[in-house]
Amino acid sequence: MIQLLKNTTNNVLALEVIESFTEADEKFCQKLFDERRNLGIEQINVLIKLDELKISKISIKAFFEDIIWTFRNYKHLGHIAIVAHSNIIKALVPIDNLFFERASKGRLERYFDVSQLKEAFDFVAKTN
Repeated sequence: MIQLLKNTTNNVLALEVIESFTEADEKFCQKLFDERRNLGIEQINVLIKLDELKISKISIKAFFEDIIWTFRNYKHLGHIAIVAHSNIIKALVPIDNLFFERASKGRLERYFDVSQLKEAFDFVAKTN
């Protein structure tokens, strides 16, 4: 289930993934992103809180749809804050930064522990 974390500025999308991630969740995320794009915002900073996500409850189809959608819309993504309590996710963020380095041009993805949620909000709110 996807939940908005708090009302943010138009160039920031702050979401929490709770327990599962389904195709309906993927469509909801796309809708929220598209609403901001329709306002004329070129780059949207994203905060994603994953600490309550259960890997076993991720829809494979939704996961791959999300990856495809991300590749197609990458130029509209600004800074990304991943908030979790996971060493695996923490290790993946630097790999993402290396992989997307050429496409990023000034954009950054950072990992924050759940205890650093305020810092994560500050990171996505002050950039763009």
